[in-house]
Amino acid sequence: MASRAFDPRRLDVASFAAQQGELAGDTPATALPRLSAATLAPADDSSRADAHWRVTGQRLPLAGAGLQPSLLIDATTEVTLECQRCLQPMRIALAAERRIFFVEGEDAAAALDAESDDDVLALTPTLDLRSLVEDELLLALPLVPRHEVCPQPLPRPLVEEEPETSAGENPFAALASLKLKQGSRPN
Repeated sequence: MASRAFDPRRLDVASFAAQQGELAGDTPATALPRLSAATLAPADDSSRADAHWRVTGQRLPLAGAGLQPSLLIDATTEVTLECQRCLQPMRIALAAERRIFFVEGEDAAAALDAESDDDVLALTPTLDLRSLVEDELLLALPLVPRHEVCPQPLPRPLVEEEPETSAGENPFAALASLKLKQGSRPN
C-alpha cells in the first residue's frame, strides 16, 4: 500500500491513524492568534517563537470502544507572559504532549471522555492540526505565571497602623450593643 501525503490543515484522522502516519512542522506564532492574544510580545523586540510540533497517528484500544484512531501530539514553543508577582515580562517554555482518541458521534465521545483518563473527541471528516496544536499549547499555559526569583526586589506594601484598643476592650462590643438596641425595639 502506497503511503499517502496528508495535509495538516485538512487531516483525515481515520486514514492517518490507519496508516500510522507522522507529520511534523513549525507553525509561525502569527498563525496561532489565540495563543498570541494570551501572551505578551517579547520584551526584547524579537519575533515570537514558532511552535514546533509532531503528530503521530495510530489505532489503539480505548476502554469501552475497541480499536479507535488516535493522535499523539507533541508541541513546544516559547512565550512571554507577565509575572503575577512582580508584573515584569518573563519567557516561558511551553511543552504539550497528549494522546487524543477519536470516536464516531458526539454522544459517544462525551460518554467515553467522561469515563476515560484519555481525551476523546468526535471523529470529523477533516481536522485542522494547527488549531489542535494551538489548543494544546493554550492548555499548557501556567495558571499563575511567576518567576522563581523576581529580577527586581518587590516593593513593600504600606502597612497602616491599626487603631489601638485597650487590652480589655472587645472589638465586637459595638456589634453586641447594636444587637441589643434592635432587640429592644417594639414590633
